Amino acid sequence: MKTHVKLAKLILLSCLVVPFAVAEDEPAAEQPAGKKDEILPVESREQRDARMKWWREARFGMFIHWGVYSVPAGTYKDKQIGGIGEWIMFNGSIPVAEYAEYAKKFNPVKFNAEEWVRIAKDAGMKYIVITSKHHDGFAMYRSEASSYNIYDATPFKRDPLKELADACRKEGIRLGFYYSQAQDWHHSGGAAFKAHWDKAQDGDMTEYIKNIAAPQVKEILTKYGPGIPAVLWWDTPCNMTKERAEMLLPLLKLQPGIIWNNRLGGGYNGDTETPEQHIPATGYKDRDWETCMTLNDTWGYKSYDNNWKSTQTLIRNLVDIASKGGNYLLNVGPTSEGLIPEPSIERLKEVGKWMKANGEAVYATSASPFKRLSFEGRCTQKPGKLFFHVFTWPKDGKLTVPITSAITRAYLLVEPSKALAVESSDAGKVITLPADATDAVASVVVVEIEGKPEVVVPLVQPGADGSITLTAVDAEIVGDNAKLEDDNIGWWTSDKDIVQWANVNVAKKSTYEVELTYACAADSGGTTYKIVLGDQSLEGTIAATKDWKDYTTVKVGKLTLNKTGRTAVVVKPTKQPRIAVMNLRTLKLIPAAE
Repeated sequence: MKTHVKLAKLILLSCLVVPFAVAEDEPAAEQPAGKKDEILPVESREQRDARMKWWREARFGMFIHWGVYSVPAGTYKDKQIGGIGEWIMFNGSIPVAEYAEYAKKFNPVKFNAEEWVRIAKDAGMKYIVITSKHHDGFAMYRSEASSYNIYDATPFKRDPLKELADACRKEGIRLGFYYSQAQDWHHSGGAAFKAHWDKAQDGDMTEYIKNIAAPQVKEILTKYGPGIPAVLWWDTPCNMTKERAEMLLPLLKLQPGIIWNNRLGGGYNGDTETPEQHIPATGYKDRDWETCMTLNDTWGYKSYDNNWKSTQTLIRNLVDIASKGGNYLLNVGPTSEGLIPEPSIERLKEVGKWMKANGEAVYATSASPFKRLSFEGRCTQKPGKLFFHVFTWPKDGKLTVPITSAITRAYLLVEPSKALAVESSDAGKVITLPADATDAVASVVVVEIEGKPEVVVPLVQPGADGSITLTAVDAEIVGDNAKLEDDNIGWWTSDKDIVQWANVNVAKKSTYEVELTYACAADSGGTTYKIVLGDQSLEGTIAATKDWKDYTTVKVGKLTLNKTGRTAVVVKPTKQPRIAVMNLRTLKLIPAAE
């Protein structure tokens, strides 16, 4: 699995055909849409919704990266190897035969499947996804397709996937399998990011798919009974052509109802987007998605990685993701003894305590109806209920929520019997809160309404210095191609698409310096555009930067406004771009010196 940006960027460049505006560490949105065919059953929207229902309601799952790499635990020949733990074979250029010797030392006698499942369940997690085979080619179950597996190549002589399957069934937890279908650094013909470093890795990739990957995928889909795996999590589709992908796809029919992600390759998008180590600014429109993230800086165990995320960060990440309609797949990296590191357990217990009190505001919720809130926090919703997760308790005890809908009742989630006072204002409804927050990390205020929320669209207000900052997240996109990515508007491939902010509050008549922050690859510069502010306009030309992630800030010129109040700001191309107009991050209006 990819982690840090530099490695992820290189993987994308070498393993995929990358369009212009893809995030560097996200192989999700760049795969072209697959065509419907007979390889998998065609389903109606109702059938898909029924298949995805449990996953959409779950919101929170555990990722487990466990394998032979937990033996060296980040150190090779007495040297700490940079990068992530499960990539030590690659990052240390360890020969195939030498790396395979670690298997003889892999004896996780302290592994207890029931304990692992209990840890996940107590944390509030509803499903688990574990590595059945990572890029090092080592199978974490008893495989007939290759003896390089935990039963045949180690002293352990057990199948941990079977034990986890039994424990998950007992506890009502869904179990999914990660499988590295393309990269395999052990078996000849398996792909490797950039290039092989050992002649033993050379061979025909199609033969590798036929003789290793396809038989193993069939094994993990059939060994553990109906419903397991509930998820198949592909990864890094290096050199995965459509033909190679189609050697694996028909096998999914062996587990009706299975959910699979977008990393198979070959043009197939799967069911879920998989942003890695980050949370998209607004989630994905019309796509199910799941942020996968580490608890420290590695997926597979590294003995010296102690950079643990705080409980506050984990809970607020979960809330942020749920507020955008996604799932949070949070990773643990067990040791070679079979133990989940204690710092992981401690944090998961704390998250579980919060979830026990506030889970109703996370499970089975849908995304927030609001673009922006006036307080630090997030919103999730269910029919007739809005859940406001308040991160910073208002000092004045007043919580303004941007709706005009009549509120039938408001209360704290942990104190449902105590109604909170509600009054109306121009900005929406104002709720009077108790003096103190119910939780230091996130307190949940429940607002019950009838019907769908009627949202107040807030004005973008000037800052303390009088400047007005317009972000991509707050923009409205009019057109069929441009779309919001993490923090920018990308895929702006048509001169018919425009970007606008319709609710900008100009506080005073003034001359403004117009500043643009954008990126544009060298082969797509030169697009002309117009910025319209009220009844004034300004023209400019996009100068290329190094690439689509190399942002620059330029001063476009000055505009003088002779009226105040609500004003629209529009950016529109005036000619068709070569590839795309730009990746637009912000437009800023700065009061010019008098």
